[in-house]
Amino acid sequence: MGIKAKFNLVMLLAFAAGLALAAAASRSLVMQNARQQVQEQAALLLAEASATRDYTATEIAPLLAEQAKLRFPPQSIPFWAAQRNFRDVAQSFPDYSYKEAALNPTNPADRATDWEADIIENFKQHPQLSEYSGVRQTPSGPVLTVARPVRVDDPSCLTCHSVPSAAPASMIDLYGRDNGFGWKLHSVQGAQIISVPMQVVLDRANRIFFVFVGGLAVIFAVMLLLMNVLLDLVIVRPIRTIAATATEISLGNMQAADIPVRGGDEVAKLAEAFNRMRRSLASAMQMLNT
Repeated sequence: MGIKAKFNLVMLLAFAAGLALAAAASRSLVMQNARQQVQEQAALLLAEASATRDYTATEIAPLLAEQAKLRFPPQSIPFWAAQRNFRDVAQSFPDYSYKEAALNPTNPADRATDWEADIIENFKQHPQLSEYSGVRQTPSGPVLTVARPVRVDDPSCLTCHSVPSAAPASMIDLYGRDNGFGWKLHSVQGAQIISVPMQVVLDRANRIFFVFVGGLAVIFAVMLLLMNVLLDLVIVRPIRTIAATATEISLGNMQAADIPVRGGDEVAKLAEAFNRMRRSLASAMQMLNT
């Protein structure tokens, strides 16, 4: 195996190891960054939903208090307002979803599905837990789900959710007496659940990853080509010339031309030394023949 072959083999092995390490590190970094972007989106959407709830509770509900005596206005319920506003957002971004799911909601449309109920039960079993984050697989790709517990910390909530007899008659007329009652103070009854699609962000992260790895491969290929050219000009060709001259001398051609010396590197010094050795050997052979 020649010098160039050995050199290329070592360089390819080193590049393969380096590329594998760089790919693993960059892959982890871009995926982590992608998830962080999605989490930031989810946090922003949750903050907007919470702001809508707070605004409804402090600004809208008092204005509709008198109307509620005659006809119950859903617009006065913070949960209803937050979900209603998000439905408008979902018209432009259908893959995003927000739901204030409950195990026993007043409105049956808010009843938790199986996976939403699991999240709520997790909050109930771990009272210190303030937020849940996880990835679900859906037909359209992975979806990041972020949830926060809905705790009954305001005693006024029990007016509508303790027993049917304490609830406004207009609410009973609208929703009936079978749902949304039996809630306890400081208990977890539901969760704010936001679902944000990850596929677009992951696709972008994958493109960045492949561009990065591809760029490294191209840079290595160019460097390997340049190093091969340099190796051929500086080392391989001079050594071949020295070897060819040494072969001629070994076959008895003492009149072989001197090896051209270019530069002052180690190969040039080797050529100078070989030329001196050839001339000394030629002089010695001439003296022996006389």
